[in-house]
Amino acid sequence: MAQEIKITKKAVRKGDDGYKIISVRMKEEMLEKLEELSAKTNRSRNELINLLLESAIEIVKIEE
Repeated sequence: MAQEIKITKKAVRKGDDGYKIISVRMKEEMLEKLEELSAKTNRSRNELINLLLESAIEIVKIEE
């Protein structure tokens, strides 16, 4: 069920609010991929994590 998640490049901008701070553990390989994606899209890791989670939640299927 591999689907493509498209993320556009973004102009540099700071200052959205209304978020909760959480802590997440991840493997170094995942962090490296996230850093690479961040550099290519001019988006912060935080913004990318939110975009990716938002997209993934829409396509998740729960098996019983």
